[in-house]
Amino acid sequence: MIVPKPPLKILLAAPRGFCAGVDRAIQIVEQALTKFGAPVYVRHEIVHNRYVVDSLRAKGAVFVKELDEIPDTTQPVIFSAHGVAKAIPEKAKNRNMFVVDATCPLVSKVHMEAARHHEQGREIILVGHNGHPEVVGTLGQLPAGAIHLVESVEDARTFTPRDASKLAYVTQTTLSLDDTAEIVAVLKERFPEIGGPVKEDICYATTNRQNAVKVIAPKIDGLLVIGGPKSSNSLRLVEVAAKSGCKFSYLVERAKDIPWGDLEHAHTIGITAGASAPEVIVEEVIEAIRERYDLDIEIVTTLEERVVFNVPREVRAPRAPAEQH
Repeated sequence: MIVPKPPLKILLAAPRGFCAGVDRAIQIVEQALTKFGAPVYVRHEIVHNRYVVDSLRAKGAVFVKELDEIPDTTQPVIFSAHGVAKAIPEKAKNRNMFVVDATCPLVSKVHMEAARHHEQGREIILVGHNGHPEVVGTLGQLPAGAIHLVESVEDARTFTPRDASKLAYVTQTTLSLDDTAEIVAVLKERFPEIGGPVKEDICYATTNRQNAVKVIAPKIDGLLVIGGPKSSNSLRLVEVAAKSGCKFSYLVERAKDIPWGDLEHAHTIGITAGASAPEVIVEEVIEAIRERYDLDIEIVTTLEERVVFNVPREVRAPRAPAEQH
């Protein structure tokens, strides 16, 4: 006798998963391997996802924490999507390394904003999470003391500038929209003359994925966020779901992390993926759930993303010559 599976509805958030910056960074490593062969050296994890990193390692990418670990080589040395402090490219130049920069263009935008404010004589506040590679990279764009890290509303309330009339802020690109808005509101209330980005620094992909979760949150019992434990934008999605009233919200790196106990009491769950999580893991998680439940899957699309970033010329494969006629 076949026992019927219990029913479970899944609302699959869209957009989800890879953003243009992550897609570009992975393509840079893959195309460098195709063009130059293995090994290709990558400083830090190219993106915060173990599956992606392991897949690239299997193809010949060598991941290092610091440039000192790389032997003298003419092979490409790639900087991760999170960006690096200015001292890192200088160190690479001194060793005549063939550098390919995979920094997300939206992170580079923040670096340029910080430099512009500094040139204008402003003291800079960086809203972000201490120790995150993107924050380390942004802090390292300018001399020590030029940028001050503010992590919370409390930090914003207690920060004392040298001159309140010469102040500006930038933000990490992968923060919670709501938390950042609260911090910025405090800064603007305390320092009405503070300068800010022309267009907000939190990237389109972080914004879109958080908004998609807010749309499905009232209709679900809980949310599974596919993503790595170091991924800032994935962790923020877990927080957004919790603040939006979901009974549970979990970060799921692979199918083995599915919280089966919570699913037993759920009628409808949401699934999304952070900007560095590949769709293949979303499919893996859904198939694992399908083995135990009779699934009804509905894709909830809040908008279509069409952003694409080109890979640097250095790693592009040469075009095939046009056929002679």
